[in-house]
Amino acid sequence: MLSDTLKNHHIILASGSPRRQAFFKNLGVDVEIRLKPVKEEYPNRLTHFEISNYLAQLKALPFKPELKDKEILITSDTIVWHNHTALGKPKNEAEAFNIIKSLSNATHEVITSVCFTTKTFEKTVHDITKVTFKPLTDEEINYYIQTYKPFDKAGAYGIQEWIGQIGVTKLEGSYFNVMGLPTHLVYTTLNDIANTH
Repeated sequence: MLSDTLKNHHIILASGSPRRQAFFKNLGVDVEIRLKPVKEEYPNRLTHFEISNYLAQLKALPFKPELKDKEILITSDTIVWHNHTALGKPKNEAEAFNIIKSLSNATHEVITSVCFTTKTFEKTVHDITKVTFKPLTDEEINYYIQTYKPFDKAGAYGIQEWIGQIGVTKLEGSYFNVMGLPTHLVYTTLNDIANTH
C-alpha cells in the first residue's frame, strides 16, 4: 500500500511525540525521526487553523537547507480552539485546571495542521474535529491532572486517556486528529506527493 508508493522516498518526521511516531508505524510507513528546537510563537493577527498552519510551517524551516531529493519532511502542530482563543499546553496544574474547566459542558475544536516539505515543494493540510465534554466536576478534573499530568498536551487533555473516556459525549470528525494526527489526510497527501513528485 502506502509503503510501496513511498519506496523511492525517504520520510523524515520532525516530531518527538510517541503518539505521532506510532501513527506512522501503524500506516506502514518507515520514518526517520529528526528533531530541531523551534520557538513556537506566532503573530497575534492569526486565528483558528492559520495558527496551526503557521506553526507546522515554522517547524519545517530549520530543515529546509539540508533536504535532499526524494526526501519528504513532515512537521505538524495541534491546537485546541475554544471561545475564539487558541489553548496551548498548560504551564502548571492551575493552568491545566482552568483550561479543562473551560472545556467542561461545552464544545471545542481541535485543529491539527500537517506540513509536507520537499526540496522543491511545500504543502500544508489541516483537519478540524469538534469535541463535546459533559459537565466535569472539580474532583474529576483534579484527579485527571494529578494522575495523568497533561502538561505536554494542547488543551490540557489527551482524548485517549481517562478524561476522554469518561468526559467526551460527542465527537464530530476524526478521532485520530484529536490525538495529534489526521491520519486519513496524511495517507492521502503522501500518496499524492509520491505519485507527482
